[in-house]
Amino acid sequence: MASKHYPTPMLDVLEEGPWPSFISGFKRLRDEHPDERIRSTVNGLLGQLEHSYETRMGYWKGGTVSVFGYGGGIIPRFSEVGDAFPESKEFHTIRVQPPAGNFYTTDMLNQLADSWEKWGSGLVTFHGQTGNIMFIGTTTEGTQHFFDDINEYGWDLGGAGPCVRTGMCCVGAARCEQSCTSEQVVMRHLMNNFTDDVHRPALPYKFKFKVSGCPNDCVNAIERADFAVIGTWRDDMKVDQAEVKNFVEAKGRQYVIDNVISRCPTNAIALNDDDTITVDNHNCVRCMHCLNVMNKALHVGDDKGVTILIGGKRTLKIGDLMGTVVVPFMKLEDDDDYEKIVEMAEEIIDFWAENGLEHERCGEMIERIGLVNFLEGIGIDVDPHMLNNPRQSSYVRTDGWDEEAENWFARKREEKASA
Repeated sequence: MASKHYPTPMLDVLEEGPWPSFISGFKRLRDEHPDERIRSTVNGLLGQLEHSYETRMGYWKGGTVSVFGYGGGIIPRFSEVGDAFPESKEFHTIRVQPPAGNFYTTDMLNQLADSWEKWGSGLVTFHGQTGNIMFIGTTTEGTQHFFDDINEYGWDLGGAGPCVRTGMCCVGAARCEQSCTSEQVVMRHLMNNFTDDVHRPALPYKFKFKVSGCPNDCVNAIERADFAVIGTWRDDMKVDQAEVKNFVEAKGRQYVIDNVISRCPTNAIALNDDDTITVDNHNCVRCMHCLNVMNKALHVGDDKGVTILIGGKRTLKIGDLMGTVVVPFMKLEDDDDYEKIVEMAEEIIDFWAENGLEHERCGEMIERIGLVNFLEGIGIDVDPHMLNNPRQSSYVRTDGWDEEAENWFARKREEKASA
């Protein structure tokens, strides 16, 4: 017998207007799903959500839920008002690692959906902000059964808690002409190496890897990842002057001036009298705006590689941080190059695990101890390209540079002698 629907007058308002509403999706599951267990679970969820809107309070509390052999991957959700809404008194979320670049086949998705309807609520999010597939709403018993199901045909849990979180990379060269690196190869090397650190939380807090194939940074790696890998190039931007002229003819000179030339942050691009373009590549900062607007005329260069930034995050103990460049440019051409990235990540995580405070992100530790100490701790030399706030001052003090240069050369000689 189906349970009586909880009244939801406040949630009903969210269905008004022209845009789709998640409440409508919940109600379809509650009213139309063939499985009575799912209908009942979602009915309880709607009842508790309405109660939260009425009281302006949340009623989910944490706890400990895991699967055999794993310490993370499950977000426990126990209801504090389970007596009033018993159908959803346990509503745990399971994080599952997606394939690199988020490539799925229909069969893969059908498999996951069938398992989730068998053991969960049917509610799924593609994808959480860390990149996981979020399976929302199951019981403690259902958690193990669902994991056993999906693990049987090749899926694994993602990260939750103070651990290496599920990595994320853009679709990359498979569909994007701006790609400057093999995004999915980088991601697979990193995640395969750190799988144990994903499943068994043992760090001060969370650590995220994100890989973007070009400076457009479509996965928001620079501002969201502790370890951001951004594809870039170091030779000249490629310019097809015939396509430039076609673009100017189609759009008009004023349009090009207003929407391309004047929007270059470093004035590195100029429109000539003959409707060609000149690029001052020395001052180009790879903002990608001109390439995005004139995508037939302007293209990334041929000498491609990656920039690595450390310490990006949202607000926690201190405010939002953008990643700081620690490797201005690195070629990725063979397995040895990819292993260098993995080794660097290991050094950084080990140093942070030893020196970070509890609940402190890697970027916050760098702010606390200083970038120079961090670089020394992970064995990377200071480089003039390691910029946090570029182009804010045209004046740089040079006193003491000769002494520092001598110290640097002395260190290099010692390293060479001891090698």
